[in-house]
Amino acid sequence: MRQVRDRALPLLYLAGVAKGRYLPSAAAIIEDHPESLTFGVQLMPIDAAAIGAVNAVALDPATRRHYLALVQRRTGQARFRETVLDAYASRCTLCRLRHRELLDAAHIVSYTEGGTHQVTNGLAFCKIHHVAYDTDIVGVRPDGVAEVRRDVLEETDGPMLRHGLQEVHGVRLLLPRAPASRPSVDGLEKRWERFQGVG
Repeated sequence: MRQVRDRALPLLYLAGVAKGRYLPSAAAIIEDHPESLTFGVQLMPIDAAAIGAVNAVALDPATRRHYLALVQRRTGQARFRETVLDAYASRCTLCRLRHRELLDAAHIVSYTEGGTHQVTNGLAFCKIHHVAYDTDIVGVRPDGVAEVRRDVLEETDGPMLRHGLQEVHGVRLLLPRAPASRPSVDGLEKRWERFQGVG
């Protein structure tokens, strides 16, 4: 470990989030405790651990097509997604879509409003229902029934609007089997108040 630190070699930490699934983090050794033969490390999500940033303007035209970007993500977001999707058996709580690659974990109470990365603050949505929920086109009552904003219900458009959004009005959410993984009623009430204020 000291050689890794002294030679500035990359160190990878794999955190298990579910059976057979791991989230990688870059690890930096920040403490050395020889008396106990232990080390202290600082973990960073792997996509935020890029070494240096590349200025695209400085690249020659032949190289400008691709460049590195440093992306900032909230710590715990990836684990939150995996935990929520597992709780909902990899299904959208509204439309029941089962393609995990098309699913997201939505915060009931947003992270910026003090929401946590706990499974009880999450709902599994397909990407369209996640955005509709985040933008208050779709709301969820505290009793677990979805409602679509009135102006969107009255619109006339193509099949995506009709089948993808308008038809989820009145749908009861498909909730996790485990009671400890079900959404917080307090969180749903807080979010429902916001939705009512928009509609």
